[in-house]
Amino acid sequence: MHGTPGATPPPPLPIDKLTFAMPPMHESVEDERRHRKERLAGALRIFGRYGFEDGVSGHITARDPEFTDCLWVNPFGMPFKHITVSDLVLANADGQVVDGRHHVNQAAFTVHSQVHAARPDVVAVAHCHSVHGRALSALGDLLDPITQESCAFYEDHALYEYYSGVAVDVEEGRRIANALGSRKALVLRNHGLLTVGDSVDAAAWWFLSMERSCQVQLTAKAAGRPVLIDHKQAVAAREQLGGDLVAWINYQPLWQEVSRGEPDLLG
Repeated sequence: MHGTPGATPPPPLPIDKLTFAMPPMHESVEDERRHRKERLAGALRIFGRYGFEDGVSGHITARDPEFTDCLWVNPFGMPFKHITVSDLVLANADGQVVDGRHHVNQAAFTVHSQVHAARPDVVAVAHCHSVHGRALSALGDLLDPITQESCAFYEDHALYEYYSGVAVDVEEGRRIANALGSRKALVLRNHGLLTVGDSVDAAAWWFLSMERSCQVQLTAKAAGRPVLIDHKQAVAAREQLGGDLVAWINYQPLWQEVSRGEPDLLG
């Protein structure tokens, strides 16, 4: 806006007249279920865009708001980019399908179900075999506080130090859940990344951000010696940026892009 020199500028608009998206409130459990399923299908498509799936590996789960021991999950063997809301599968704590038309990857579900069981505060869990996450996990490293984004994970992620093949037993899932503890993310050594959140949006954003932080760290260390952000400043940045609400807000442009650009996902 360009005005006449010396003219009085227009007054600022009242804050309550400006739009700012916040997590929605749901009037019924059916509305909340539909919302979680839509966000889950959208997150899977976004992960597909980023190339996070590797064959039949990679899953995001979302707790059902009514049947809290049951999880919505992507169907076994279906490409992330093709998944719609109606394709999603609901499985119980034992991995048995109770709603849907497809099988569930039992190995992945074992891990997810144990994390959900240990963390009633968690709505969604994301785990994929992304390239840079696997590279960092092969080094057995955690993320260093070298960027603003990586500080969101400072002292809020852990390393699961054991690799015993494909996780198919409940005890392995419990050990992974114990290693995660109350944190938002886990590096599974020689395996990949796992993130959690109090919404699908938050869990998905943490995975995206963690994968990018892995890429930055690997690139920076290949080029030289990264300068660490000191403890006090890293903690301060985490307090500002490391909450699930911040993750939800950061994720909204991606959700708007996929939901508007690919409306068939809601079918």
